Order: sequence, then C-alpha cells, then structure tokens
Amino acid sequence: MKLTWKALPTLLIGAALSLPAVAQSKVQHVLLISVDGMHALDVERYISSNPQSALAELASHGVTYSNARTPANSDSFPGLLALITGGSPITTGLFYDASYDRTIFDPTNTTCSGPAGNFMTFDESIDLYNRQNVSQDVIDPTKLPRYRDQFGNCAPLYPHTALRTNTIFEVVKAKGGHTAWADKHPAYDLVNGPSGTGVDDLYTPEITNVNGLDNTHSVVCTVANDAKKVRAILNEIKGLSHDGKSNPGVPVVFGMNFQAVSVGQKLVKDNYDNSCTIDTDPAVNQQPGGYVDGSGTPSVALAYGLQKTDAALASMIRELKNQGLYDSTLFIVTAKHGQSPINPAKINKPGHFASLVAALPDGATNPAAIGLTNASNCPTGPCGFVQDDDIALIWLQGQPVTAQQVTDYLNTNAIPLFIDQVLGTYELTLKFNDPAGDSRTPDIMVQPIYGTTYTTSTAKNSEHGGFSYGDTNVGLIVSNPAFKSTVLKTPVSTSQVAPTILKSLGLNPNSLRSVQIEKTQVLPALP
Repeated sequence: MKLTWKALPTLLIGAALSLPAVAQSKVQHVLLISVDGMHALDVERYISSNPQSALAELASHGVTYSNARTPANSDSFPGLLALITGGSPITTGLFYDASYDRTIFDPTNTTCSGPAGNFMTFDESIDLYNRQNVSQDVIDPTKLPRYRDQFGNCAPLYPHTALRTNTIFEVVKAKGGHTAWADKHPAYDLVNGPSGTGVDDLYTPEITNVNGLDNTHSVVCTVANDAKKVRAILNEIKGLSHDGKSNPGVPVVFGMNFQAVSVGQKLVKDNYDNSCTIDTDPAVNQQPGGYVDGSGTPSVALAYGLQKTDAALASMIRELKNQGLYDSTLFIVTAKHGQSPINPAKINKPGHFASLVAALPDGATNPAAIGLTNASNCPTGPCGFVQDDDIALIWLQGQPVTAQQVTDYLNTNAIPLFIDQVLGTYELTLKFNDPAGDSRTPDIMVQPIYGTTYTTSTAKNSEHGGFSYGDTNVGLIVSNPAFKSTVLKTPVSTSQVAPTILKSLGLNPNSLRSVQIEKTQVLPALP
C-alpha cells in the first residue's frame, strides 16, 4: 500500500515503519531559504532598520539564533549539505564544489584506466552549453569525472552520486511527501541525494555562463536570476510545479537559495564590466559593493541585494497566507555560508597560494614547496590539487613529499604566506577523517589571516569557504505563527536545521545517516 503524506502522522506511530516516530506536529510544510552570504549581523541590522520587513515579521514569531555557525568548511556545497543532511564533510564527503578524490578519473578517461585520482569539479563548468555559450540548465555528462560504479563499470560521477549520505528530501519522499528545491547551478543535482531521486521538482537556472554573460557581475542581474527561483516557490505554494505546468500539490519540504546578498558583498563595483544590460539605474549601476565599515554598514550594491531579497521573502509570506498555509508552515531563513571580511580595512588579496609559495626564497628548491606547487599545477590525473579562496585545501597525491614535510614548511613560512593556522597530520585528523583512509579529505588545510583571500581578482573583495567567523557566522530564523519571538545566543550549528526539519514534520531525525554518525542535535528553544 502506498502511503500518502496526510496519513503519515497517524501511521508513523505504528510498528510498520522501521524507525520510531517523534511526537506529532501541526507543521505540514517546511520552506527552507538560504540567503547566501547573510551574516547574523546582516539580519540584526536589517530588522532594526526595517521593522516592517519580511525578516522582521518572521522574527516576530520565530527563534532567531544570533550565534549560528556553519560546520567547516563554509563553501556552498558543504554549507547546503549541512542544512539538508545534518552533517559535515566528515559524512558528506564534500569539501568544496571544486575538490579532489583519490579514487576517480578524468572526464576524458572513459575506461577508468591507469592510476586513479583527479579533480572533482561540480560547478558551472559541467553545464551543457549551446553554440552561443548559453547554459541549457542541465549537466553535460561528458564533463563529469569518471568512477567505477558498484558493478565495476566506468561511469560519469554525478554530484548526487558523490554525496555519501542521505538528505531530508529522500527521507520525506520515502514517506510519501512531495519535495522541491531551486538553486544556482545544475550541479545542485547534489540535493537529490545518493538515490538520485530525492527531489521531485528540481529547478536550477544557471547563474553564470562561464565565458558568456555572468549574472554575478551585477547585483541587478543576480536579482533577476533569483526572481526565477522566487516564481518557482510561489507556484509551488499554490500546489503547482515550479513552472506552473502541472499540479503535484504543495511540497512538504521545499526552498531555494538567494545569491543577491552574496554578490553584493563580493563586488568591488556593481556591473563593473557593463555586461548586465538591465542594470542601468545610476543609484546602483557602477556603485560600490561590500561593506562600508567593520560594523556591517552595507554599501549601495549590498543594500539593494538585501532589499530585493526581503521583498521576495515578503511575497512568499503573502502567498502562504493567501493559500491558508502560513500557520502550518515552518519558515526557515538562514545561509549556506557567510562572507569575509566584513571590515573593508582587512581586505588582503596577495595572489594565489601556490604562487606565494613558489615566490619564497627557497620556493624553487625546497622539496615541500616543489610538491605543493606541482600539485597546484597538475593538469589532470593523480598528481594532486590546490583549491584556494579564503582557505587553501591541498591534496598531495603523487607528489614525492609527505604531508608532515609540507605542514612544517608552511608553518615556518606562515608570515610571508599570510597564514593563521595550518591543519595537517594530527591537527587535521582531530577534526576530519584521516586522508590516509578517506579519498576526499585534503592532506592539509590552510586558514589564512582574517581578511586574506588567495586571489588576484580585481572584481571581488570578499569570499567564503574557510573557517573564519565572517565565513561561518550566519543568520538563522526558524519561524511559525505559533512561536514566541526569541533571540538565542547559545552557539548552534546550521547542521542542526536538518534534524529539526524532520522532527517538526513528525519524522525521526535519526533517519538521516549524518545525524546518527555525527550525533547532530535538533535546534534548542523551539516549541
């Protein structure tokens, strides 16, 4: 017998299900929103300045967690996975959207022959593009890395297959619930989970076209891309598919990410290359991005992103009320990641990490330096990889040097390399899986001095991915009209959102593998 979602609260208490149910809840739907880049500081300032805003309304009957942090790392992939799996890279196996796996092969190696080890890149570069270099909003399987599947076949490795743990979407769908999600790249096939089918209605309009128009050069164009996903959410609240063409019913769990705040934080100057033809208002066009000061005063471009995002949230609230769903919906607003630095006086862009190492006095002769720069210059195959932003992740596979040698070398040269901390060997394995037994875990992680981004970019002044407070401290409001307004300063993790969602729906949080292994708790202070 197929279970319907409406029947679940009663059936979940029966012995027919493999996992015991928690107390029945009045919540029937969960709307999860990630405003990428949004700090707790942004939430506080915006609500204080805009008491009639959507964020203010949600906080007026919600729990605001002012000390919420993402689990390391704070890139978009691990940041989102924390929200939907309850885990960190320890169980998800994903550290970045561009990382490395010691057991996979290059996309062109269709027979998986020779030694294993290759980049694992899941960003806009894996899209299918037409002759005009416009993304078709789907993945091109020929651009995916290859791996040996369970039958020994050499197959393309899709993002969802790379995920090592299950998601809230898979749990809800297994119990008969409809699911939906919208995000910025087709690579967010990731949210389908290892089953590949967790999300019934996945919508991923590409935000960048690599060598074509990049919406992220302009806050206005980014808002336009966000608006596509907002329309999808409004349709889904009405019980329609994201495109309005079918009527599957209101999802039990659904949501989207916003990019406008993140872009407003990053840009030195809005629409700096004039690539966004709809960005013509001089009040925003060519105006500064980022923050004005260390207190989090938003620039013109960032303020625009915040305002448009809040207006979109308001439209969702209105539609939920129009459809009579507001009282039965748990509305969660948070962020995959923050952004650093907030203080513009801290901005430091010294160049890429491996280039800085190569420029040291013994950068061309020391074995540790040579091994690191060789890994960074590896074109393909099992010779390592260096991923840098406001963190440096280092895989040394194939290099004739040990992680301890490189760790010692980097610690010795911490000042010229702008290093705050090197995680290697013992320090690394205290926090993450041992690289010797985990094909994904980097050999070394470098956290630079706050404000440092290892880049030569003149277009952006901030980034995310590292362990800093600016990267990891994010806004988090869990709201429902039945809740009392509360501000909780107790430290919490965004990975606690996933088990909280399941518990609110009357499902067992321990049905998530990451929750079981990492012992992730539900968020405190909720009714």
